[in-house]
Amino acid sequence: MIAAFADIPRPAPPAVADDPRWARIVARDKTADGQLWYSVATTGVYCRASCPSRTANPKNVQLHDTLESARATGFRPCKRCNPDSPSSDAGNAALVLKACRIIGESEEEPSLETLASAIGRSPGYFHRVFKSVIGVTPKDYAAAHRARKVRAGLASGITVTEAIYDAGFNSSGRFYEKSTGMLGMTPSRYRAGGANEEIKFAVGETSLGAILVASSRKGVAAIMLGDDPDDLIRSLQDRFSNAHLIGADRDYEVLVARVVGLVETPGSSVSLPLDVRGTAFQQRVWQALREIPAGETVCYAEIARRVGSPKAARAVAAACAANNLAVAIPCHRVVRNDGADSGYVWGVERKRVLLDRETPSTPP
Repeated sequence: MIAAFADIPRPAPPAVADDPRWARIVARDKTADGQLWYSVATTGVYCRASCPSRTANPKNVQLHDTLESARATGFRPCKRCNPDSPSSDAGNAALVLKACRIIGESEEEPSLETLASAIGRSPGYFHRVFKSVIGVTPKDYAAAHRARKVRAGLASGITVTEAIYDAGFNSSGRFYEKSTGMLGMTPSRYRAGGANEEIKFAVGETSLGAILVASSRKGVAAIMLGDDPDDLIRSLQDRFSNAHLIGADRDYEVLVARVVGLVETPGSSVSLPLDVRGTAFQQRVWQALREIPAGETVCYAEIARRVGSPKAARAVAAACAANNLAVAIPCHRVVRNDGADSGYVWGVERKRVLLDRETPSTPP
């Protein structure tokens, strides 16, 4: 009878080890806190996803998508990770949100010490936390906020001087030192929507399809790839809606030929004058991309680490997507963490071709 009872098939235990949520727990993924909990039958506790305790045997684990579900087991909360309280990341996010509000409500840019004191933390700790959550330093965030206020003021029709002082600049001289970097042009020209700014452009052909190259007086402002030249021109018109677009002359076609050379041999050392327009964080990311050697790829998380914001992988991906200078700023060299190709604003197939062209061929 005992042997017969032992032979009775029993239902298999839940395959927790095969559940993708379990991989996040094994990795102590802090981003899963507040979204995922687990309980352990052998210890009678439930934990948050990032609990630092020794990894439990998945056979003894039950996964929970809500805190209420974890509590319903009747187990006690883990004393190490305190799953009933907000996560440290959530607490840090609340502190940073408070600092952002202070920056937004201040007439002048508050100092690091002032911000740290307002949230009850040391300047060094506050600086690290702010950068890890937002992706930029408090100073860079404040500068971007002031730039947004200047743009909003200019768009509302107030005078340039009023826009400058309303944004917290205590002197027009300090503003004009940074105005071109903030706006990409002079304040008066920005207020006119780029009116009178001359943008030269030309459309050509490459082995990857159509290419549009556009330049301001400062340098190449856009390199776009696509299938339809008309679509590329419309995209240029949207970007510089009030600028004066000028069709290329022969001298400009020489520059276009150099850009085409970058597409056909993306690892070549072609140097171009660039007019790079973006936020402080975007420009840091784009500079990091330009430092990736041809033939190599880097994941988004690694770029985030290189720009000093290790938790900002998603923001890095967004900066790559906002890149308007194909190949010149080689966002095609950024891949997913597992090494697989990820999205590419100019098309994943073009990305694969560019990477193949950069990879040295293996001799037979």
